[in-house]
Amino acid sequence: MPPPPPLLLLAVLAAAAARPGCESAWDAAGGCHRPSAADSATCVDLQLRTCSDAAYNRTAFPTLLEHRSREAVESSSEYILLSVLHHLLEGQCNPDLRLLGCAVLAPRCEGGRVRRPCRRVCEALREACLPAFDAIDMAWPYFLDCGHYFASEEDGCYDPLEALRGGLDAEEVLPSGLPPTFIRFSHHSYAQMVRVLRRTAARCAHIAKTYSIGRSFEGKELLVIEFSGRPGQHELMEPEVKLIGNIHGNEVAGREMLIYLAQYLCSEYLLGNPRIQRLLNTTRLHLLPSMNPDGYEVAAAEGAGYNGWTNGRQNAQNLDLNRNFPDLTSEYYRLASSRNARSDHIAIPQHYWWGKVAPETKAIMKWMRTTPFVLSASLHGGDLVVSYPFDFSKHPQEEKMFSPTPDEKMFKLLARAYADVHPMMMDRSENRCGGNFLKRGSIINGADWYSFTGGMSDFNYLHSNCFEITVELGCVKFPPEEALYTIWQHNKEPLLNFVEMVHRGIKGVVMDKFGKPIKNARIVVKGIRHDITTAPDGDYWRLLPPGSHIVIAQAPGYSKVIKKVTIPARLKKAGRVDFILQPLGTGPKTSLLGPRRSGPGLRGPAGGAGPHREPEDPGQEPLGARRQPTAGGSKPWWWSYFTSLSQHKPRWLLKY
Repeated sequence: MPPPPPLLLLAVLAAAAARPGCESAWDAAGGCHRPSAADSATCVDLQLRTCSDAAYNRTAFPTLLEHRSREAVESSSEYILLSVLHHLLEGQCNPDLRLLGCAVLAPRCEGGRVRRPCRRVCEALREACLPAFDAIDMAWPYFLDCGHYFASEEDGCYDPLEALRGGLDAEEVLPSGLPPTFIRFSHHSYAQMVRVLRRTAARCAHIAKTYSIGRSFEGKELLVIEFSGRPGQHELMEPEVKLIGNIHGNEVAGREMLIYLAQYLCSEYLLGNPRIQRLLNTTRLHLLPSMNPDGYEVAAAEGAGYNGWTNGRQNAQNLDLNRNFPDLTSEYYRLASSRNARSDHIAIPQHYWWGKVAPETKAIMKWMRTTPFVLSASLHGGDLVVSYPFDFSKHPQEEKMFSPTPDEKMFKLLARAYADVHPMMMDRSENRCGGNFLKRGSIINGADWYSFTGGMSDFNYLHSNCFEITVELGCVKFPPEEALYTIWQHNKEPLLNFVEMVHRGIKGVVMDKFGKPIKNARIVVKGIRHDITTAPDGDYWRLLPPGSHIVIAQAPGYSKVIKKVTIPARLKKAGRVDFILQPLGTGPKTSLLGPRRSGPGLRGPAGGAGPHREPEDPGQEPLGARRQPTAGGSKPWWWSYFTSLSQHKPRWLLKY
């Protein structure tokens, strides 16, 4: 059973009861057929509430769908769909689809002529959003037919989504006389953050680019800036790191630190800083300053020093994003009790999709599926400590209980890499912020601090190859502007030191005897019950503490290969350990020959290169679990929402 529709959805549908959805003829396929409107028109004020934030304020009747009045538009099933699509798709493609639909239902009118929206905008949005419709078994709306109701640039079309970027593309002029390396240590609004990131990427275009991983519930881009020697693409055996800020909207220091870090990396690279150049030439680094821009707006409206402990913490759906990820830790504890069960790369349970899943959460999970992240940090506020998984206690009734992962030693090294170079975390005063963690070295196992489910760090570790820690940057969640420079000075070195930790352990390529990469091969470390897997081009990265390790590479249809590797304590470059697997029955089952030492790292046979994507999880289809068509040819779950639309129901939304 689907969840009950939101009150707003019911109210809108109730108001539309007994109103026809298609006042013209129905075509043979059950769709609503209407001729297009003429270019010449009489412009009138746009008074449709659902379209109130369009990039124009004048429209014309009849519309492109031959609606001849505002009342006719408001009573149409097309307009009702636009009003509730936000809820049906759970925030995905919002408000893009609504504004695109408004451009058809209430066309832009200027100087007595109707302007049509651009076909390229429609096509791009259809490609991005069609999976969301497929997931709820809904057909693409006929009135968003890109070939029918839209025009080309040659015909004078316009971009109906320009309102979403209002002011974001404009350059923010720096105060006179300031160099381009200047960093303004202030709070950044959403528009200011986007401008700074885009300006930084443009300034360092050879090593940086911005991209979006999705939108927030209220439609703000979740904008990422990445740095690497070849931005936009993965390079063989180049590890990927992500830093995420502002998962809680009112914890803003992490957001600002990542905005400053982006500018710092760009400037220092251009200035020839050898450490920064080496880091960015060997690492692909992704910065997401704000995972919860909607919550930030709530907190920022109150301002620094006035924000409460929770105002703006949640997203616009009132969901705590760091409690919204699948609880795989409970499943891990169940699997760990079984000797032969695999307890890594745990699939997302189907029942997870029955609940509310925020679009921000979905965006992170999709990002993780398409990028082979090795290391991650989530930046928070409210205390001064570094915590690491597990965050959920192995005994659910225990609110505080040490609950280590199989990689406890490595996680402690990662946490200490941050805390040990943070001047305030190392301050010996117990009366300071975070002083109660001093005896622990300012690091702590998450569940030993307090236990909770649905956290992002546990999900990273149990669902992918990625190791994530949580950094609490200070006791003031929304610090005053004058404190930001000091916070930056305290965290600049810890951030760099942590990112450099991605080069600890081993890396390599798993291939067959012909040099063909083997994807999804398992890299097993004896004594650590947590395997990682190779990507489609066969490369892998395994974070490991110093010492001797027995490493096994295995894949279905091949004999496994065993190697003993020794990682020196001072080695700051991942050792190269490649594996060549023989098809079953054609060669020795194991090889006990360790890799030869060459230079500072470990070396083995070289490997090939290729495009890189993390294998998709068959249990990873968002929304699909509870929204598959029912057996027996019955209507999809959402069809009941439209039963009040009189005899002309929107059959054009049915796929069959």
